[in-house]
This record gives sequence, structure tokens and C-alpha cells, in this order.
Amino acid sequence: MAYTASVSMTVKTLPFIIADRGSSLGMKVTTTTKLIEELERGLPFKALERLAELSGITLTAIVHAIGIPERTLARRKATGRLAPEESERLLRISTIFERTVDLFEGDIAGAVNWLTTPKKAIEGRLPLNYSRTELGAREVENLIGRLEHGVFS
Repeated sequence: MAYTASVSMTVKTLPFIIADRGSSLGMKVTTTTKLIEELERGLPFKALERLAELSGITLTAIVHAIGIPERTLARRKATGRLAPEESERLLRISTIFERTVDLFEGDIAGAVNWLTTPKKAIEGRLPLNYSRTELGAREVENLIGRLEHGVFS
């Protein structure tokens, strides 16, 4: 059975401009080296909660997209920190979210709707779920790039 992302009814509709990669997670790193160090340390659990709150995408849908089992999620919440590989996957999903918000010129509701609606260009799958893997995320980023440049997809 295909997993369908659900979106809470409190999606923010105010314009939102992405400053730096990871800003939707509350990260304030300015260099790639510092970003790598943060990922290797493991992001705080609050980064996951921040993305859910900001985007309106349910925590369950985000956790599914980054592939954390329910019991592992409970342990991560208790320790307050994600593992490095989970952190990297969370950054990947947040980057897709940020790129989509940029595509929709700050319209978070429009971006989330796009991320959670099947797209023919990716075989009828949801962009959010298609981004579970690095390869899928690159394909979603390519699709976003084509849309930014007016290429019919």
C-alpha cells in the first residue's frame, strides 16, 4: 500500500523566504564544513519538530519520509538527538521543502500542496515521499528546476 502524506490544517500561509540551507530546521550554519559537523553530531530532535510546525506536514509524514521507525523515533525524542544518518535524511527533506517554498515564492501552503500531490513526472508519486532516497530527491530537485525555468514537465 502506498503511504500518503497528510498535512495538518494549520499550514502557514504567510510569505516565507528561505535564507540558508537548513533554515527550516532552525539551523544557523554558514559554511558547508559547519553543516557537515552538525550532521555528524546529529541534529537536535527539535529540528524535526520545527520542520513539522513550520510546514504543517505532520510529524508522522516527515518521519516516514526520512525512514525512522516508530520505536526509534521514541528513543530519539528521549535522547533529544537524531543519529547522523537520520540527520542527513532530514536535511535532504528540508532542502526539498525549502526549494519548493522558493518555487512557490514563499507560499508554504502551495509548496506543501505540491509536495503532497502525485506528479506525472515522477511516475505519479508524491514528491515528498519520492525524496526518501538521495536519487529520488535529486529527481525532485531537477523537476523543481525545470518548473523554475518554465520547462514543461
